[in-house]
Amino acid sequence: MADETNEAVEGVAKAAEGVVRATEELPRNLDFLLDVYLEVSVEVGRTRMTIQDLLQLGQGSVIELSKLAGEPLDVYINDRLVARGEAVIVNEKFGVRVTDIISQQERIEGLG
Repeated sequence: MADETNEAVEGVAKAAEGVVRATEELPRNLDFLLDVYLEVSVEVGRTRMTIQDLLQLGQGSVIELSKLAGEPLDVYINDRLVARGEAVIVNEKFGVRVTDIISQQERIEGLG
């Protein structure tokens, strides 16, 4: 019984060493991905309208969106929801402060 326990402990130790080595190698393996560009978009809200309503739009027209003022903005990377945030102004430009990262479970549910 003691031999089986020792073998099991040694097996776990070897597996742990492999995980540590893989973790140490991870940054080097991902270096080639660090300069890949991704499309980031922020959604303020959505609406549906008829073609007739679309053709009647002009300068000064107001389109009512589904979200309420003050609701978090949705942050998408390559058309996948990854975070939520709030609008901020940075150097006279709009920006988004990330307030919430979408959980893995929510991301999986969003695929279906």
